[in-house]
Amino acid sequence: MRSRLYLDWNASAPLRVEARDAMIAAMDLVGNASSIHAEGRAVRGLVEKARGQIASALGADGADIVFTSSATESAALALAGRDLACAGVEHDAVKSWCRPVLVTDETGRIDVTDPAHSTAQLANSETGIVQDLPAGLAVSDLTQAFGKMPFAFNWLGCDIGLVSAHKLGGPKGIGVLALKRGLDVTAQIRGGGQEMGRRAGTENVIGIAGFAAAAEAAMRDLANGVWDEVAEIRNTCEQALEAECPGIILVAKDRPRLPNTISLIAPGWKGETQVMAMDLQGFAVSAGSACSSGKVSSSGVLRAMGFDATAAGNALRVSMGPGIDRDDALRFAAAYAKAWKRAGERMKQAGADLPK
Repeated sequence: MRSRLYLDWNASAPLRVEARDAMIAAMDLVGNASSIHAEGRAVRGLVEKARGQIASALGADGADIVFTSSATESAALALAGRDLACAGVEHDAVKSWCRPVLVTDETGRIDVTDPAHSTAQLANSETGIVQDLPAGLAVSDLTQAFGKMPFAFNWLGCDIGLVSAHKLGGPKGIGVLALKRGLDVTAQIRGGGQEMGRRAGTENVIGIAGFAAAAEAAMRDLANGVWDEVAEIRNTCEQALEAECPGIILVAKDRPRLPNTISLIAPGWKGETQVMAMDLQGFAVSAGSACSSGKVSSSGVLRAMGFDATAAGNALRVSMGPGIDRDDALRFAAAYAKAWKRAGERMKQAGADLPK
């Protein structure tokens, strides 16, 4: 039995073997992709092959694939200088550029009234809730959905999509902006004119190679039903948690959502305390998005869905992936229930009640 169990895949998925092998091979390439000699052309060939592989995996054939350092940088490239509306459930990388005025109901559904002047995510990182995106949407954050559920950028009908490699088992530090052909964005990093003039700087060839390999492997997993198995294990875990912890709230349990994500609220038990308790038991989980420099605060996603600040501060996210089996899920549920009951006893002694 493993001494630790990693259940924070929505923060960063473990590096795939295929990605590691591709990155190691890319390390042996000497040239710069902008050089015209044989060594440079070899590197350029790898970059362009990877661009095509990622476009195919995204269902974005015919779109422009622009390499960036992350989905956060892709968001900046797509959103800077534009006046777009978004909802409070969006990732901070999107909200920081937009007006968070779109309404989210208690089910997590975003009401997009003007798609051409709005951005909306396909799947939420904290709750896993999947949106029905309207046609003509200006920008969509596809980061959490890519590799976990079937979709095609060209079918979604949005103009721009944002993705990141490390959410699907690629390396950290490489992202993509998918841009409908004929559209353009204003470069935020200027210099040598790389990436069709949209993002200057020598390409991260090693990261690009790893991203392409991970994307292809992720599509094979989807085709082979691997994520359907993950969903069954997730459901088993939720059933065990409900049975052992009456009073917890399973957010979006009956909503269309990612196959790997559990969002729960334990009234009276702060999310950060839950994370620490489970970490000591050998389980890596999260109190929400991992992109806040280690800060733990009340979930803005849950507040946007109508939960009050106290409930949103008592939230925990469990996100799993291939390789997590039924025994793992039940082991986590049993450990969580044990910690939940201990916390309840402490709360009772202090004169407060944990879930009834």
